[in-house]
Amino acid sequence: MVALWIALAVVLVVLVLFTGTVVARRTRRAPSAPPGAPPGPATFEAPPPPPITPASAVARPAAPPGAPPVLHERLGKSRGAISGYLRALRARGSVDDATWNDLEEALLRADVGVATTTAVLDDLRDRVRAGELRGAEAVIAALRSDLQSSMVAAENAQLTFADGETNVWLFVGVNGVGKTTTIGKVARAQAATGRSVLLAAGDTFRAAAGEQLATWAGRVGVEVVQGREGGDPSAVVFDAVQRAAARGNDLVLADTAGRLHTKVNLIEELKKIRRVADRPPGKVTEVLLVLDATTGQNGLNQARQFLDAVGVTGVVLTKLDGTAKGGIVVAVERELGLPVKLVGVGEGLDDLIPFSPADFVGALFE
Repeated sequence: MVALWIALAVVLVVLVLFTGTVVARRTRRAPSAPPGAPPGPATFEAPPPPPITPASAVARPAAPPGAPPVLHERLGKSRGAISGYLRALRARGSVDDATWNDLEEALLRADVGVATTTAVLDDLRDRVRAGELRGAEAVIAALRSDLQSSMVAAENAQLTFADGETNVWLFVGVNGVGKTTTIGKVARAQAATGRSVLLAAGDTFRAAAGEQLATWAGRVGVEVVQGREGGDPSAVVFDAVQRAAARGNDLVLADTAGRLHTKVNLIEELKKIRRVADRPPGKVTEVLLVLDATTGQNGLNQARQFLDAVGVTGVVLTKLDGTAKGGIVVAVERELGLPVKLVGVGEGLDDLIPFSPADFVGALFE
């Protein structure tokens, strides 16, 4: 009897141990979804993110320039300043005192300037008195010819580039005339010809000037050398020239300060930049004075501050399409003796074009 009870106890212990093992296994197993229930979310290990390439490391070649703008279409405001006077003169037919008054007012309204206007009209009066010119049409034709010939300095005034050299083009002018935008557009045009261009952000005193030039560099697909804000502009230009020579860039376009600042006089700073840029391996082949055409005669006063200091070689006139003062081109040529090499006639990337006296005068008179 005792043996029977012992056997039953052993069987009971075995059953208890077996049942506990089964329950433990079931609790560790994930519960099954009930029939008809939607499947749960899939579990997976996310792949590592791809490496990030900085935007500055992506090559962005400049798009080729499009068709150049037609100057006649862009000078409507300047043409409108004189066209009414010319129509009145043609309608009158004869040449009298009113003729000279109308022509004088027309040229002054176009901002040709007092000195240039006086010189041109005095010459025409003498030719009328001598019988060389007869009638309104002859006077208008002679005026057109005289204005064009007075800009002879601009005829075939190409931008200077020395093959085999690290060329440096300095851009000077007061703030607000469009130097940085001009540099960006020149960079685009020069890169499109196959030249290797490097920009130098030498205007370290104007807030965000370096960033603005860097934005243009990205748009046209060239590199830019920047310094710290408020730093030495000459050091930036020096670094740019050295880098250009080391990397084989044949053209450095250098922005410069355009206002007086607390450290040194602006003109003295520009003289220093010119000296540094002209040291081997660099060679300054252009110093381009950027003027805002909408300022008219005030632009001439600005220009005189730069002429002797940095050896200006030519003028870039911006915003010529937005002013009735297009006659400033004639004044720049006659009174400053500088060729206008480029004119800005719009906001587009390709709206900075070589200046042609024949096209310009034709756009004013036709």
